[in-house]
Amino acid sequence: MKKIILSLMLAASIAMPSLAATWSAVDRVPTVGKQILTKNNLPTDTKFVVTETAVQNSTSNTNNEIYIQKEALGYTGNDNEVAAVIAQEIGTIINANASKKKLVSNITSALAGSVSGENAQNNALILNQLAMNNMSEKDQMNADVTGVDLMIQAGYNPLAMVVVLGKMPGSTMDTLKSQPNNFKRSMYIYDYLTYNYPSKIKAGYNCKEYKNFAAYVQPTVDERKADKKKLAKFNKEQAKLKAERAKQIAKYKATGGLNGWDASYTILKNLSESSESK
Repeated sequence: MKKIILSLMLAASIAMPSLAATWSAVDRVPTVGKQILTKNNLPTDTKFVVTETAVQNSTSNTNNEIYIQKEALGYTGNDNEVAAVIAQEIGTIINANASKKKLVSNITSALAGSVSGENAQNNALILNQLAMNNMSEKDQMNADVTGVDLMIQAGYNPLAMVVVLGKMPGSTMDTLKSQPNNFKRSMYIYDYLTYNYPSKIKAGYNCKEYKNFAAYVQPTVDERKADKKKLAKFNKEQAKLKAERAKQIAKYKATGGLNGWDASYTILKNLSESSESK
């Protein structure tokens, strides 16, 4: 009898790791995506399509689909981190990032075509590229914090977005400065949460990647808290960002979503008013 029990226990111990290994980021996309849509009162008939190629979601397209790049999912390890990838893409749609980028590109490209002389055309094209790069970075960060709001509303830990960005390849500048990968975007999220959702910062995120990031930024945070001028500047900047973001969301609500994806009043109200403070 003892041998039978021991055999069963051994079989269970062998089976448990294989069960734990069945978690798949790709398989979790439909469930996590639906949770984000439902809790934020966004169209639940939207489908999430995992793709091998790089895509840019400016709308949910005529088939009500949002594309999620498989490579990005490769940097996730749980549902919170899958939610971070999905929420960032939805944030891109709400902010109409790709649509704005296309408009800027068309304007600056037209300018390059309208000027005469090779040097003037080259300068116009360089201006176009600089504008696109600057807009891309700013739009990415705005989509990040919109995604953070979506995650919070859906019950996911928003600090997971910091973790996912830290796992993704960083820039040469990150390496030269010995900073965590994608530090500027991660710090933008961290500061946004510090000002608007301090309880999320206090609760933290239990993984080594986040703990390393928090340890890296703590001296900066302590220095800011100890300096009244720096703290006042930080609060002023964050209040301005919050006001600008609320204005952008209100505009999106008023137009019904010019990028073709109608969000409900509830989600837009939540995004602009659901912070914990200020």
